[in-house]
Amino acid sequence: MKARGKKRGRAASGKVEVERARPAPKREARAAPQREARRAPAHDERDAPVRDARAAPGRGARKPAARLSRIRLLALDVDGVLTDGRIAYGAYGPADQIQHFHVQDGLALRWLAREGVAIAWITGRGCMANIQRARELEIDELCERVEDKGVALREIQSRRSISMEETAAMGDDLPDLALRAASGFFAAPANAVPEVRARADLVTRASGGAGAVRELVEAILRAKGRWQAILDAALR
Repeated sequence: MKARGKKRGRAASGKVEVERARPAPKREARAAPQREARRAPAHDERDAPVRDARAAPGRGARKPAARLSRIRLLALDVDGVLTDGRIAYGAYGPADQIQHFHVQDGLALRWLAREGVAIAWITGRGCMANIQRARELEIDELCERVEDKGVALREIQSRRSISMEETAAMGDDLPDLALRAASGFFAAPANAVPEVRARADLVTRASGGAGAVRELVEAILRAKGRWQAILDAALR
């Protein structure tokens, strides 16, 4: 590599002496990487969804397991949470809407219901597929074409004498933040919009319609100390 510098004049031998550039002080050499580190962007949650619960702004200092152990009501959005969010119409249009539910979510909801936890589906849309699946799983509350999900959830809480602290909810888009405001624990699937993920107590590894509800239900059952009994029953 050629040395950089300026000519100082000729020596007796006729060669040109070159004044080599002085190395930067060590303090400056260390400072640059530190400045770069501070400017480096934080990781994107979409690339590495958080599995474990984490405190959301204003949610209090209680540990997630302590809050989940108290849950008596689980409120779920449908499109994008229980399904993958896609909408498919058959030959008869909206009257023939096709929904894709995940079988593991359904099984988990059955387990949760057996532990005495009420389950509510609260959605801004509605179709026969939702009704059929809710009947199949014996869902306690199905609220369709809801304009304000927070109002719907509070009405269910009042009727069933269940407090906000005893309620968990899951949603994927901005209208579902109303569920967060009315619940003591709020979860989001991996496919949720950034604003919802940032305010969730739990972001699942799975996306909606792909096992996200199963992850939340399992967390509730573990917090209640019931997961091992379910596992033991399956191993018999």
